[in-house]
Amino acid sequence: MLIAMATLVAALGGYAVLCAVKPFGPCRRCRGAGEIERFRKARPCPRCRGKRLRLRVGRRAHNAWRRTHQAGVR
Repeated sequence: MLIAMATLVAALGGYAVLCAVKPFGPCRRCRGAGEIERFRKARPCPRCRGKRLRLRVGRRAHNAWRRTHQAGVR
């Protein structure tokens, strides 16, 4: 039980560091290519809008928490 808890804390800590260092990751839909093939024609990926990157889930949660905290402090 203690080992599982330590592993979970280490994994979450590693992901938090990753989100701080590299807030953007490759788009999951186009796999970082920036375009998808639809009806045999390449089009910009609608999820990342052709930019090839997306904001990580952890960074999105951090930004939401920071905005909420700033709104409460003002």
